[in-house]
Amino acid sequence: MSLTAMLQEQFDAGLTTRSDFTIDQPVEQYGAVDHAVWQQLYERQTAMLPGRVCDAFMEGIRALDMDARRVPEFERLNEKLMAATGWQVVAVPGLVPDEVFFDHLANRRFPATWWMRRPDQLDYLQEPDCFHDVFGHVPLLANPVFADFMQAYGKAGTVAQSLGALPLLARLYWYTVEFGLMRDGDGLRIYGAGIVSSRGETDFSLTSREPNRIGFSLERVLRTQYRIDTFQQTYFVIDDFAQLFDAMRADLPALFKAFAEQPSFEANARRPEDTQILLPA
Repeated sequence: MSLTAMLQEQFDAGLTTRSDFTIDQPVEQYGAVDHAVWQQLYERQTAMLPGRVCDAFMEGIRALDMDARRVPEFERLNEKLMAATGWQVVAVPGLVPDEVFFDHLANRRFPATWWMRRPDQLDYLQEPDCFHDVFGHVPLLANPVFADFMQAYGKAGTVAQSLGALPLLARLYWYTVEFGLMRDGDGLRIYGAGIVSSRGETDFSLTSREPNRIGFSLERVLRTQYRIDTFQQTYFVIDDFAQLFDAMRADLPALFKAFAEQPSFEANARRPEDTQILLPA
């Protein structure tokens, strides 16, 4: 659904969209089907994530005390999130313009879609819905280091936009916030929201021998294309969230300028300089 169509839908539903694209979460518009879909997805994912997701995610789930049976009310969620890291969740009609998105992140506000997917969309949805945004993203915002990284990313977005480098910075978000893996001793854990909220990719990202798994390199990420129509062909693996925050201290304008003049790598590319992380035999 296009942004224009979503805004029209909000208008038709009697919702007012502010200049920063936020709305009051219309909790009264959630019906029994919405709550049932949330509960089914929540219970399914929390059952399969232990041992597969990073500890910080499960700690965030416990700290925020999300209700498994109902779509969360952002106002109640924010009481715990604000106390933990100073972040808050704001309701939006769907995808928002880049400059709006970055401004929210830079001010420790996470824009979350308010509407829930339909029962026939449990396993695939083209646009992010409330389950993806809230269950997938918000628990890690209770982690201080990850929360600081997200704010730094928002500030970097303004820089990238001024330099015409948004496609490069979008790759960093895609390969970390959405589809990132991290080391856990001799194994791997997931932390990216796109994996956490997907039953299929939760399993694929950790067990399939098809994709590349590469040690995180900011330069490699910025130069790597991605696909939105399939499971990922490359996953970048971090050591910890501090590695992400440290990456935001790089001379991003210089990197943007340098890589704008160089060819990008295909999503499934393997490079001699890559640190390949192999699954156990």
